[in-house]
This record gives sequence, C-alpha cells and structure tokens, in this order.
Amino acid sequence: MRTIGLIGGMSWESTTEYYRIINQSIRRRLGPLRSASLVLFSVDFGPIERAQHNNQWDAAAGILEDAARRLHAAGADCIVLCTNTMHRVADRIQAAVPIPFIHIADPAGRAAVQSGFGTVGLLGTGFTMTQPFLRERLVEQHGLTVLVPPADEQDNVHRIIYDELCVGVIRKSSRDVYRQVITGLIRRGAKAIILGCTEISLLLKPSDVAIPLVDTTALHAEAAVEFALNARGSG
Repeated sequence: MRTIGLIGGMSWESTTEYYRIINQSIRRRLGPLRSASLVLFSVDFGPIERAQHNNQWDAAAGILEDAARRLHAAGADCIVLCTNTMHRVADRIQAAVPIPFIHIADPAGRAAVQSGFGTVGLLGTGFTMTQPFLRERLVEQHGLTVLVPPADEQDNVHRIIYDELCVGVIRKSSRDVYRQVITGLIRRGAKAIILGCTEISLLLKPSDVAIPLVDTTALHAEAAVEFALNARGSG
C-alpha cells in the first residue's frame, strides 16, 4: 500500500470526512482491521481564508507548497489537497514536489461522464464558481457543460460555506437555500450537481434534491484509495 499525503484544514470539518472515507474504503476492500497508510498536514485555515479574500493567492500557495514538501519528506507517495478552492494553485503545489498530485476535478469529471451527465451545475465558493480553474478543467478535460448560479445566488452559497459549514453549523434554512439554487440550475438544464466545495456534502444529501449529486469529497477520497492500492496508478 502506498502512503497518501493529505493537505487538510480548509476546513478541518471536511478534512475529517476525507480521513473517514479513506479508512472506511480501505477496511471495506482489505478487511475489518485494515486502515490507510497516510500522513496529514493540517494547515491553519485563518491565514489562507484571509489571503483568498484579499486576492493574495501567492501567499496562500506558499503555505500549501510548504505543506506538500513536508508531506513528501514524511513519506507520502501522492498529494491530496482536501479543498476545491485552493486547487486554484494546484500547479504550484505539484511543482513543489516530485510525487503525483491527485486533482479533485478529475474523479468528479470522470464520474459525471460515466453516468451520462453531459450538463452539470457547479456549487462552491465564490472563487470556484466565478474563476476558471475548476470549470475549465471539467470542460476541457472531461467535455462537460458547466452551469453556475446567478451572482446573487452565488453570494448566498458562498456565505453559507464560510459562515456556517466551515465552522460546523448545519441549518435547515441553508439547506433550503441550496435546494432553491439547485432548482434554478435544473431549469437551465443541469442533469447533476457537482458539490464543488468539500463542506457542501455536510449539508446536502442525495435525498435532498431531485437530481444526482457528484460529491467531490467522496470521489477525491476514493481516488486517493485507488492510488494507494494500485501500484501502477499514476494519480
């Protein structure tokens, strides 16, 4: 089994989901007393969140480059960045280490294509919904048509992530807001919704909406397991 390197803490609420999903998958595949070989570097999200909102992406990238180097030094065989938004600097992180970086968009894109969802809605932070780093990869490498909510709805989705989900607050009223946003995306042609923030799956479950959810957290964690168990995998 190869060792998974997790960069977490953005927020730690969803990082715990990565740890749970990865270890449950290993136990399911290998036996009841088996668990993953992994190392976790959990960053302090506060400085990164400030850098995001102050458009200081170089500063945030530097923190994550350092985390990746530390994971490599600790014996990690791959890097898994436990957040969608900070994939904005994925190229910087990959360049910092000589081991594979498992990009969060790829397992989500593959899952959508395999299920026949040519047109998907994308929910995430304002950065993820408005900037091209995730959408373009889904479009260019996986052939998807990607819809995002209108600006006012994006503001609500973003606020709920930072003010509630990242601090462990789950509210029915916020679930209702997301369901209303998804209804609008369905009307525009979305056949599935990509949960493009690792915290959204804490709020929304498949039974909450009328179309399938593509959960980046679960799919990314499973991709890490596949890498760990497949010696020929490239990540």
